[in-house]
Amino acid sequence: MPFTLEQLNARLIERAKAAPSESYTAKLLDKGVEKCAQKLGEEAVEAAIAAVTHNREGLIGEAGDVLYHLLVTLMAAGVDLDAVMAELEKRTAQSGLAEKAARQGDDQ
Repeated sequence: MPFTLEQLNARLIERAKAAPSESYTAKLLDKGVEKCAQKLGEEAVEAAIAAVTHNREGLIGEAGDVLYHLLVTLMAAGVDLDAVMAELEKRTAQSGLAEKAARQGDDQ
């Protein structure tokens, strides 16, 4: 059975309970949502660079970092992974183009 985002999230919830001196996750969360978001942005840029330079192994590693830092940022912002997954599930009910068009209409 493949490792899931839900399993990763559960591990991070446990690690967040540790002292910041004992857990990188707790250390990030202790620094606040701004630091967590900064790390997410850095990892996303590194993943994009790996993708455009056709560095498959680098992209795999950076994608893992992005997913980790995304979950930590969600935790820091008080957003449950379940809420994000529900949003994704809702979006799959229509085509991506229709969903994007609907969101653009909301901006106007």
